[in-house]
Amino acid sequence: QVQLVESGGGLVQAGGSLRLSCTASGRTFGNYGMGWFRQAPGKEREFVAFISASGVTTYYADFVKGRFTITRDNAKNTVFLQMNSLKPEDTAVYYCASSRFNVAAGSQAAKYDSWGQGTQVTVSS
Repeated sequence: QVQLVESGGGLVQAGGSLRLSCTASGRTFGNYGMGWFRQAPGKEREFVAFISASGVTTYYADFVKGRFTITRDNAKNTVFLQMNSLKPEDTAVYYCASSRFNVAAGSQAAKYDSWGQGTQVTVSS
């Protein structure tokens, strides 16, 4: 399995930006599709974005389209989530996850094999 560590969370004002990073251990990072999910207090975990192993295919939840961008650097075993125009409702713990199912995983959390510990994002109004 891949070990994942997120970073880049923090406190930001509404309208601001943050860039989350997720670094993976192991030499097979380029074989995995990668996703970002989030969980707000009292709410279920929800899908945010996905990027295929090659980086060619991306999916986004409707509520982040046009504001968030997922990218990856396979040479550095890292996936990124650039978050712009942040809103208070984006406040949550953000998790990255890897999937051997690649594109077939998409937004389905059950198809992800490994998860990071999460990084807190707080957006103040």
